[in-house]
Amino acid sequence: MNPINHVAIIMDGNGRWGLRKKKSRNLGHKAGLKTIEKIIKETVKKKIKFLTLYAFSTENWKRPKKEVNFLFKLLEVFLKKKTNELNKNGIRFKMIGSKENLSKKLNKILFKSEKITINNKNLQINLALNYGSKSELINAINLIKRKKINFSITNLNKHLYTANIPDPDLLIRTGNTNRLSNFMLWQLAYSEIYFEKKLWPDFTINDYNKILNKFKRIKRNFGKI
Repeated sequence: MNPINHVAIIMDGNGRWGLRKKKSRNLGHKAGLKTIEKIIKETVKKKIKFLTLYAFSTENWKRPKKEVNFLFKLLEVFLKKKTNELNKNGIRFKMIGSKENLSKKLNKILFKSEKITINNKNLQINLALNYGSKSELINAINLIKRKKINFSITNLNKHLYTANIPDPDLLIRTGNTNRLSNFMLWQLAYSEIYFEKKLWPDFTINDYNKILNKFKRIKRNFGKI
């Protein structure tokens, strides 16, 4: 059976879920947080060491300002309430993405959550925030050029936001959309990809475990026969 060390998730469908339920995209974002908490608990239970969640892309700034502000406020409140709980459960929190354009207040909260949980080993949650894979790659290339070091796969990996984080074994995308949306384009080269029709707030522990079990049974060749 295939071991699982790192699961990445594109949590798509919150806004659509909210519109269908109460005609409010923000309601969907709040409901999506509940799913996040359930998935985190199950990931710890399964002894998976890395969980990467795509929360806000570099393209999401195109959304209405009120929705963007609500999303960041939701994150601020979540981290203030949950950081100590994450720490108690041995969970490390790390943001991957650009801190530019984020408010000083949010950056301060993110830094505090990372600092408090930095030594935890049970699970590392990577929150992809203001994240875009293309800009990540350009940033890494520019860092290598400035340092005047050899351009190689190893050195590129060292200068990505995901330095020292293993590539995902599998990617799950909810929301009935079959694309990567500028997410971990380099890191997902050999990841197994599972597209789920359910919107993120409707995604259950049972759905998660079905995908994990399916992944464990498949044959992974990595170019071999």
